[in-house]
Amino acid sequence: MESDVPAPIVSDAGFSLLGLLMEADLVVKLVLIVLLIASLWSWAVIVEKSFTVSRARKRAKAFEDAFWAGRADDLDRRGPPSGSDAASRIYASISREWTDARRAPESGDHMMMINRAERSLRAGVDREVGRVSQGLGVLATIGSASPFIGLFGTVWGIMNAFLNIAEKQDTSLTNVAGPIAEALFATGLGLVAAIPAVIFYNKFTGDVNRLADQLDTFSQDLLVRLSRRASDLGA
Repeated sequence: MESDVPAPIVSDAGFSLLGLLMEADLVVKLVLIVLLIASLWSWAVIVEKSFTVSRARKRAKAFEDAFWAGRADDLDRRGPPSGSDAASRIYASISREWTDARRAPESGDHMMMINRAERSLRAGVDREVGRVSQGLGVLATIGSASPFIGLFGTVWGIMNAFLNIAEKQDTSLTNVAGPIAEALFATGLGLVAAIPAVIFYNKFTGDVNRLADQLDTFSQDLLVRLSRRASDLGA
């Protein structure tokens, strides 16, 4: 005698994560793909910035220590360093500016020489900070946009659940479990992409600001030495 219990509409395997993703609506699939790409992109930026920002601060500090351990006031005898760190590039630019200013016809105007040096230092610091900050905008965009992209997938999945109820006139869990699970997964993936991006964006922003303060202090020290040197030349 055959059993009167109806066969399940969806097998247990159909409720697995892979099964839900394979059977998901096209819009939900696109949302999940976008969020997955955003998450991988943000982690690539995070890993890259973890090395570059830390290395930039350490190299700048090492160059400053080595620089001030030498002849701090003997600027004329120092050739521009060829290092790849931010502080050495700033010094190289100000060294060229100092040499060009001394060769200019108005080299007797020491105030003009100092003003030119100060503008060059400010431009050098801004340039180095901008170089290190590249990529942080990606983290900011992913951190702010991913939750809303996930929310869109959530709303779409819930809408599909209600459409299934209306079409089949059946409120059983079997008809709504798939779309609801897809919706919740979109929300979760949006948060997975957004949370690390926001955390590391704030961290790297703080690190870049500290690097900017470090380079600004170094440039101001250089400007003091240049002012002293210009005064000695005018004496």
